[in-house]
This record gives sequence, C-alpha cells and structure tokens, in this order.
Amino acid sequence: MAKITLTPTKTPTLRLEAENICPDSFAGKSNEEIANLHVFVGKESQALGDYFEIAGESGSTAAETTIVINGDVNRVKYIGMKMSAGEVIINGDADMYVGAWMSGGKINANGSVDAFSGLGMTGGELIIKGDAGNYLGAAYRGDWRGMQGGTIRVSGNAGSDVGTFMRGGTIIIGGNVDVHVGTHMEGGTIIVKGDAKSRVGGQMVKGDIYVFGDIEVMMPGFQYRKDVDSEVDGTTGSFALYEGDIGERHGKSKGETIYGKLYMKH
Repeated sequence: MAKITLTPTKTPTLRLEAENICPDSFAGKSNEEIANLHVFVGKESQALGDYFEIAGESGSTAAETTIVINGDVNRVKYIGMKMSAGEVIINGDADMYVGAWMSGGKINANGSVDAFSGLGMTGGELIIKGDAGNYLGAAYRGDWRGMQGGTIRVSGNAGSDVGTFMRGGTIIIGGNVDVHVGTHMEGGTIIVKGDAKSRVGGQMVKGDIYVFGDIEVMMPGFQYRKDVDSEVDGTTGSFALYEGDIGERHGKSKGETIYGKLYMKH
C-alpha cells in the first residue's frame, strides 16, 4: 500500500478544518496537488501545504493509500471525515470529528481524540489508543441517526453522550465513561470495561450495553430480568440482565415487546 506522510510545520492560530486529510482526497494525486488541497482557518481557505510537510506518495485509489501523520494535530479537525477506504495513522493527539461519517477503511489514532469522533459512521474501524471526547459514535446535533455500522475501540476513557442515537455497529471503551451512554439508542452494541457515571441507556429502545464496572446511578426505567453467562469481547463472565427503558414506547416482534438490554458484570 502506498504511504504518504504529513508532518506538521506550524500550529494554526484557529482550529484547522482539514476534511481533505483523507485517503479519498489524496488518492491519485501528486504531492504538489495534495499540498494545494484546501483547508479552512476560520472563514479563510488556505492550502494544506501551508501547515504540513508532505512526503512519500499516494496510491491510485483510496484503498491503496495510507496517510501517516507524525506529530500532534490537536488543533486539526475532520481528519478522515467521510473516508471510504484506506488507512490513516495519527501519531499524536487529534481534534474533533476524527472519522466522522466514515464508511470504510481504518483509522489508528495513537493518542487521544476530541469530541464527535466516529460521528454517524456507517463502516470501517476507528482505533483510539488514548482517550475519546464527548459524543463518540453519536448523531450530529439535530439529527436522529448516530453510528450505524463499523467498530470504534478506545483503550482509555470516553466522555459523555457516547452512542447517542446509535443504530448499529460496536463501540468498545477500555476505561470509564461519563454520563449519558446510549441515550436514544436504537441498535448496536456498547461495551464499557470500566465504570459509568449515570443515565446509562436513557430512552433506549433497542440494542445492547455492557458495563463491566459500576454504574454510579442506575436509571429507574430498567428492570432486572435474570443472570446470564456470556462472552463479551474475549471476556467470559456472569452478567445481570436489565431491560428498558420502560418509559419509552417499544416495538414488537412476533408478539413480544422489544427492549434495550443493559448487562452489568458480576
């Protein structure tokens, strides 16, 4: 796979909006053409090459292109946005919207990422070795379609509102999460291997949430059903199964009401 390397050369005064840092945008272009791709600083359109040294070469297609970013880009937004194939490797921290609306390919973030990462994604893999900010795998503000497919894996902690309006796919958090996990969830799976604060599964109607640690405050709309043994992301254990959110309207399948499922590890 062809590899192209970006090295930051200066820090933008405002947040850099760089949705063109994406295999789909780089594929088939020369380094000069890549350097001339636009980025936004506030309302001003500037060139990607004004902020990055560009080396290597891109592939002829997105699937044949790997982008390696060497250095912190914690003031650069939209990396890998809407990517459909290929790979992005971020060797540092990144700003908001990493992998937002991605449909394929793989992003390896070897640091932490800010809010709205994996927003509305429908496919692909987003691997975060550090922490993730708020609204991971959630819906855009005003939208009701959150993550619909693909996998997000976070080694560290995540902020609030993980998986809001989630409809499919899998989110795995290796550490703890803040409030509002799986709010309005309509499908998919969220696995939290640490603790969750409160409001887990609020207004959830479908899908699965697993919490390996403690939930600080349990939602009153969930009712205990039974204990189950299950293997979850390579870990086998006993879980208390709760169903809810009872306060919401739920559909039926073959005459049985469908509820969201919340599993708490014993």
